[in-house]
Amino acid sequence: MRERVKDMRLRENVLPLSVRSCIMGILNITPDSFSDGARYLDPERALERALEMEAEGADIIDIGGESSRPGAAPVSENEEMDRVIPAVRKIKKRCKAVISVDTAKSEVAKRALDEGAEIINDITALRGDERMAGVVACGKGAVCLMHMKGTPENMQKAPLYDNIIEEIKDYLASSVRTAEEAGIDPGMVIIDPGIGFGKRKRHNLEILKKLSCFKALSRPIMIGTSRKSFIGEITGKGVEERVFGTSATLCAAVLGGANIVRVHDVAEARDVLLVADAIKETE
Repeated sequence: MRERVKDMRLRENVLPLSVRSCIMGILNITPDSFSDGARYLDPERALERALEMEAEGADIIDIGGESSRPGAAPVSENEEMDRVIPAVRKIKKRCKAVISVDTAKSEVAKRALDEGAEIINDITALRGDERMAGVVACGKGAVCLMHMKGTPENMQKAPLYDNIIEEIKDYLASSVRTAEEAGIDPGMVIIDPGIGFGKRKRHNLEILKKLSCFKALSRPIMIGTSRKSFIGEITGKGVEERVFGTSATLCAAVLGGANIVRVHDVAEARDVLLVADAIKETE
C-alpha cells in the first residue's frame, strides 16, 4: 500500500503525488551534457522535444542550461540565461506540463519563474547562491533540493562517506530548514539524494536499497538515475543503451518510496511507473 504524500499544488498546476508517481522529463539546452548535449540548443528543437515528452507522459519538463556531468565547467549567468529563457518562453506557450528549471543561479531562477516556470531544481540545495531561497520564496515556486558532494568539476574524485544515508539525510534536512526559513511553502519542497553526484557505484546502489530512509524528512522524493554511469558499470552498456538498466532502477526507486523520477526516456518510464505503482498499491 502506498504511503500517502500530499499532492503538490503549484502556482498553476497540481502534481498528483497522492495517487501516482510523476515523471520529470530531462531537456538539456547545453552543448556538453553527457547524454544529449547539443541536440536542443535551438529553441524550436527544444519545444519539439518538450511536446514529445509531454505526449509520452511527462508531468514536468526540466530545462537545464548548464551541464552537471562529472568534470563539467561552470558557465556564466548570461550564457545560461540565453540558453534557458527563450526555451522556457516557447514551451510555456505550448505545453501544459509543469516547467522546471535546473539552475543554481538565483537570477536565472528569477527570470524563469517570471516566465512561467513553477519549479527550481537546484543541484546545490540552496547552497550555491545565497539569494536563491529568497528568489524561490518571492516567486512562489517549488524547489527541488539535491545532495551533492563537491561540485560537478570535482565530485567524482574519490568521494568518501562514513555513513552515506545519514550524511545525505542531514545535508538535506539542513537545506529544507533553509528553504522554510526563507519563506518557501513546506508543501513545495522536494528532496533528491543525488544519485551520481559525488557517489561511486556502491553508494548509488546503497541509496536505492535504503531509499525509504529518506521518508523521515517528510518530503516528496525525486530520483534521477537515467542513463548514469553506474548503470553502465553494471551492464557494460553505453549511454544510449541503458534504458533497461535505468528501468530497473526506476522500479526499485518507486517501490522504495520515490514520488518523482527524472528521466530521458519518458515513454519507457511511464510503463515502468504504471507497473511499479500497481505493485505498490496492492494490499
